Amino acid sequence: MGREAIAKETLSPPERAFLVGVDWKSRPAGRYVEHAWSAAESLAELERLAETAGLEVVGKSTQRLDQPHPATFVGKGKAEEIAGTVHELGADVVIFDDELSPRHQRELEAIFGDKVKVLDRTGLILDIFALHANTREGALQVELAQYEYRLPRLTQAWTDRAYSQQTGGRAGGATGGVGLRGPGETRLELDRRIIRRRIAQIERELEEVRAHRARHRHQRRRGGLPTVALVGYTNAGKSTLLNTLSGSEIYVADELFATLDPTVRRVDLPGGTAILITDTVGFIQKLPTTLIAAFRATLEEVQEADLLLHVIDASHPQAREQARAVYDTLQEIGASDIPLLTALNKVDRFEDPQAAGLALYDLPNTVAISALTGYGLDTLKLRLEEALEAEMARVKVQLPFDRGDLVSLFHERGLIQTEEYQEQGTYIVGRIPHTLLPQFEAYQVKAQRR
Repeated sequence: MGREAIAKETLSPPERAFLVGVDWKSRPAGRYVEHAWSAAESLAELERLAETAGLEVVGKSTQRLDQPHPATFVGKGKAEEIAGTVHELGADVVIFDDELSPRHQRELEAIFGDKVKVLDRTGLILDIFALHANTREGALQVELAQYEYRLPRLTQAWTDRAYSQQTGGRAGGATGGVGLRGPGETRLELDRRIIRRRIAQIERELEEVRAHRARHRHQRRRGGLPTVALVGYTNAGKSTLLNTLSGSEIYVADELFATLDPTVRRVDLPGGTAILITDTVGFIQKLPTTLIAAFRATLEEVQEADLLLHVIDASHPQAREQARAVYDTLQEIGASDIPLLTALNKVDRFEDPQAAGLALYDLPNTVAISALTGYGLDTLKLRLEEALEAEMARVKVQLPFDRGDLVSLFHERGLIQTEEYQEQGTYIVGRIPHTLLPQFEAYQVKAQRR
């Protein structure tokens, strides 16, 4: 039984969800930003997220606003109108398409009543991540993001309700909680201290994970294989592409965030070069900052790659907007300067596969492919080979023993063919990115573009 089936069975009968979105008249102040998505498009994606979490969507509502209401996010009258509709439909949870402040959540919970849960996009995504975290690393990263999200929202009423729902909800999911009870504020402060201690413990464990990943990357570098990181919007087909290129069987599903944990596979290119391709967590518009911070160890696989392969679902109506969301996330994690090749995936859904390239002609370095049928994959492999070779310079360098920092840099970012410890220092033959050449020029670097 697949994970989706298990999730649906666990949630039978499913909770009923009502969705709320805002059509912004202009760029709101503060942390709310203008998006290219219309309110209807963003709500359609929120509905897919809700369905991925095992919820049944029974209604939607939008309001046009200049900026969020300080108390209730939407106007108070609109919130009361939504509350009436929610009760008529028998909805169990109201999900807002933007992140709510702790005050918003408290005020809305008072309006909707104790029997209706209030959730925002961030909380819903965290719930989905909790469902799909299958490894210790993934579970730790999700737990950290959940606690950091919940801590400022913790109230006595919230903890009491979380405890009462524990027997019927999913532990660690949207309906779960820390499950702590006690007398008034004293208990609440204890809850907060317990959560802070757990956050500190998780952060220590994730630092160990991060160090472990760094050692693995170092070992891979010593093997001399270039690394390519797959990036893209969730459900763009990254895992399917890696399966097809490498002949592996990574879990694939037509759902959002099916893959959380990075997977590395070896792929042989036409010219005889072998590369390592890493599949990483998919991105999404309004990606919660708590997740970006918690998944730092995983996202370092992207930051340390020699090349990014951006996989786009070319058949999606919001393909361009999805690509923009990926670029924004790459900028946020410090990976926007890494060379990028764009794979326009799912062109098998077009009558003319080349039409995908024409529609998205202005995206950088594109090649039209279908990971499902294999269309264009030979061309993609050639383009990968060309892109990697264009970014690397062949060098011979003699590094003094007091420049261990440059030796480490060569190991981390370069590809070593020969390394010898000689009387004058460390002699290395290999390839490094052209951007690193200035740091080695003083040590008789001889570079040649291939």
